Amino acid sequence: MKHLILIISALVMTQLFNGCGSPGKDLKNGVWRGTLKTDSLAEIPFNFEVSDSAGHKLIYIINGQEKLKVDEISLVNDSINIRLPLFDSEIKAGIEGSTLNGSWVRHLADKDVSMPFNAEHGVNWRFFKANENTKFNVGGRWSTLFISPDGKDTTVAVGEFVQDKTKITGTFLTTTGDYRFLEGSVSDDKLFLSTFDGSHAFLFTANILSDSTLAEGKFYAGASSVENWTAERDNKALLPDAYSITSLKKGLHKIEFKFDDLHGKPVSLKDDRFRNKVVIVQFLGSWCPNCMDETAYLAPFYKKYKERGVEVVGLAYERTPDVEKGRKNVGALQKRFDITYPLLLTGYTNKEVLKSIPALDSFNAFPTTIIIDKKGVVRKIHTGFSGPGTGTHYVDFTKEFEKQIDGLLAE
Repeated sequence: MKHLILIISALVMTQLFNGCGSPGKDLKNGVWRGTLKTDSLAEIPFNFEVSDSAGHKLIYIINGQEKLKVDEISLVNDSINIRLPLFDSEIKAGIEGSTLNGSWVRHLADKDVSMPFNAEHGVNWRFFKANENTKFNVGGRWSTLFISPDGKDTTVAVGEFVQDKTKITGTFLTTTGDYRFLEGSVSDDKLFLSTFDGSHAFLFTANILSDSTLAEGKFYAGASSVENWTAERDNKALLPDAYSITSLKKGLHKIEFKFDDLHGKPVSLKDDRFRNKVVIVQFLGSWCPNCMDETAYLAPFYKKYKERGVEVVGLAYERTPDVEKGRKNVGALQKRFDITYPLLLTGYTNKEVLKSIPALDSFNAFPTTIIIDKKGVVRKIHTGFSGPGTGTHYVDFTKEFEKQIDGLLAE
């Protein structure tokens, strides 16, 4: 009788539990095609792949050669929450069979910004279901000009693309960094490129007038930003030297600072750990994708060069003066890239760099890197960072950078 009562009680509890909500829906494994919709109703497509890993769901967002790992995924009944790494954004959606419908939400310093999100399972194409015909090949280097809607602001860039049949990959390089991994298609006389990395959602379209001219281009960034762009094929297109853009004030040769690390310990360039060392000062923000690329390089670089007399220190400039929020976001960056050099919370926002380092004459972009010799003299300042998405530019930069450091160590 006692066992019968226990069995009945268990059945009742099971019924009560199941009655609290509809049975949970699973996120299907395999390839998905996602889209984000701008305020002007343009769709920014991207692909991602879902798999199981140690009893949990794992997502890789695919942009060309990049696969961005996403492992903070929670499923409750028919809803899913996907926390994007590093950039304080998330996808909230409902699961409806083979589709997802919801929003991508970015948590900014003073507000949240969202874009409608949809995804379909089993779709491995990005812009077109089947290969489209095209008589153009836009592979190569392009001298590019981005123009604000009012025509008052312009940005010079270099587009570099690789085309395989109708598929195209590549990026745009600017004096402040690159637009990271872009992927898309060439269809008839039109060009389409997109990327989504958890921080940025970009869409580029253009008309191909000939093998040497791209016109009537549109650059959609996030929910509302739209710029025009044009490009001319130019295999010799170059940007200004990244070491010539930022400098110290006239007559100054050193910088000074004192900020707390993630544990609240003050760190200064006058500390013993930096004395008689070649020091690399990294200006970064946890919100900055190009900073992510640079950090992915500097973290293993430091492990390789530390014993030879090199120190690296990162100065974090967040979009909010909230110290605890900054500590959390920068801590996530440290964990993701296994950073063993100190990261300092400056207490300044990303718009207040000149206040924090008065010796700087100007500051143009994140990341910016200052190279200091063994005597504490600033020898080079590098603006921006050309990441792996730039191909040979990334390889050439790393070789030249390490050559410079080797030279300073030999002095």
